[in-house]
Amino acid sequence: MFLERLLSSIVLVVVLAAALFLGEGVLFLLCLFLAVAAYWEIIRATRVTEKDKKMNGIEIIGVLGVAGYYGVRFFADTETYVMLTITLTLIGIMFLYVLSFPKYHANQVMAVVFAFIYAPIMLSYIYLTRNLEDGFYLVWLIFISSWICDTCAYLVGMLIGKHKMAPKLSPKKSIEGAVGGVLGAFFVGVLYGYILVHFGFLEQENIWLIGVIAGIGGIISQIGDLAASAIKRNFSIKDYGKLIPGHGGIMDRFDSVMFTAPMIYYLAVLLLNRTLY
Repeated sequence: MFLERLLSSIVLVVVLAAALFLGEGVLFLLCLFLAVAAYWEIIRATRVTEKDKKMNGIEIIGVLGVAGYYGVRFFADTETYVMLTITLTLIGIMFLYVLSFPKYHANQVMAVVFAFIYAPIMLSYIYLTRNLEDGFYLVWLIFISSWICDTCAYLVGMLIGKHKMAPKLSPKKSIEGAVGGVLGAFFVGVLYGYILVHFGFLEQENIWLIGVIAGIGGIISQIGDLAASAIKRNFSIKDYGKLIPGHGGIMDRFDSVMFTAPMIYYLAVLLLNRTLY
């Protein structure tokens, strides 16, 4: 189990690093794949589609909406077209809902809308952050603030964790671990900022800002992790899927990233004055 988890982690990091390095179309296709996979995992987790049934009409509209949203982001990235795509997707889902009533239940409609917004739109901020000015360097903060925070939280919690943070939701997570995770993300962020400044990729005064951004991302990442866990608890499932051996599905591995990606994007825009190019 450990070896399987380790090997899949290595493959995942290599694929992700290559996509982030190449950017543009390669990263776009990877994010689109992750978005569709995560969308389907949420649909299955919330039992909108039973395991022995095919995708139904409103779920298909949701997939088309995901594809349309990413297409607009890639070919015509203006907020007008982005919001138009989201609006048309929601209208399309409701259109089929009322015309075929009572074929679909309101719970199914709400689950599809939630799945469409939760994973695909949040994950798209990986691509958007990469497209910022200096985005090649800033996009790594998404993963520093999520995966480094997760690792540090686990280690600190294992060593000195005593006070439960959310005992009913995640009994193993501690307040000490959460604080350690945020501090770990902050200090690794500062180190990363120092490296960027040392090699001339970033201004000197931004070293501590990079750490602050990573630290804030670390706080948000833990909310993302717990939110995904809460959904699993509500629907009594262990993992969202089996796509990543030893880890589960896309939602299991990228649950915290979905929250840190938009946070890092907006912090980079607001604190570092970076813009899309």
